[in-house]
Amino acid sequence: MANAGLQLLGFILAFLGWIGSIVSTALPQWRIYSYAGDNIVTAQAIYEGLWMSCVSQSTGQIQCKIFDSLLNLNSTLQATRALMVIGILLGLVAVFVATVGMKCMKCLEDNEAQKMRMAVIGGVIFLISGLAILVATAWYGNRIVQEFYDPMTPVNARYEFGQALFTGWAAASLCLLGGALLCCSCPQKTTSYPTPRPYPKPAPSSGKDYV
Repeated sequence: MANAGLQLLGFILAFLGWIGSIVSTALPQWRIYSYAGDNIVTAQAIYEGLWMSCVSQSTGQIQCKIFDSLLNLNSTLQATRALMVIGILLGLVAVFVATVGMKCMKCLEDNEAQKMRMAVIGGVIFLISGLAILVATAWYGNRIVQEFYDPMTPVNARYEFGQALFTGWAAASLCLLGGALLCCSCPQKTTSYPTPRPYPKPAPSSGKDYV
């Protein structure tokens, strides 16, 4: 029963991480404009995501422009896009595979060992998905840090971490943690010992002992 609860907890955490990865990929706040330096403009907020760049005015008006050319993007952004999409697709596969292996589901009830293997396979796929998301967000974040501390970067062109980047890190952590918990439901091999042979009982003597 405890193993079933641990399995359900792992699936819920991994599923929430997968949802978080989708939200992180869709949000445009991967990096936000840094108000550092003397020329501080507080009337507008500038932020960029994987698919568009936006400008938010103090009046509440938001203008966004989608990145038109794929080849015109830098290699970091292209790689981050690819890794996030791969992580989301792997997470989708992991959801279906792990659902089949859940003990609370009716699938594969006749084969308990195969059912637990499906849960473990789903956990492994969740781990790979979490690693892809973690590499994507860490790579993008490292690029932001390098450009921020680069002396050749103008002060008015520096960016900092955005909310979507923190969401991606949290999603990767949940996928990794949930996948690890699902892998803990791996069926343990039971050692079978040979059945001990009963000793033959001595036959009762029917004759009488003579002196």
